[in-house]
Amino acid sequence: MLDSFTAVFGNDSGMQEEATPDIDVETLQQEEEDEEQETPWRVILFDDDIHTFDEVINQLIKALGCTEAHAEKLTLKVHNEGKARVFEGSFEECFQVNGTLKEIQLITEIKG
Repeated sequence: MLDSFTAVFGNDSGMQEEATPDIDVETLQQEEEDEEQETPWRVILFDDDIHTFDEVINQLIKALGCTEAHAEKLTLKVHNEGKARVFEGSFEECFQVNGTLKEIQLITEIKG
């Protein structure tokens, strides 16, 4: 196991040592995880010609736990613009919302 220094060149009579930077791998991994958690993840819903307005509205209510009025507003935005952000949150939350929307084969995407 290496300490915070490594032996570099030298002979039996005069071995030199060179310090290496202390890098805490766990700290770097934690910083990366913190950045991922701070990143706003979004669920994008795309328009399609298969589902009715009522199907999309009902599935949005189920996925988001929102009001019918809010689901209608999102559905109209998707219809008029071709796509819309319907949810923003942690990756885990987006994954769950996305899964519920996909239950009826809605076209979605998770972006981070």
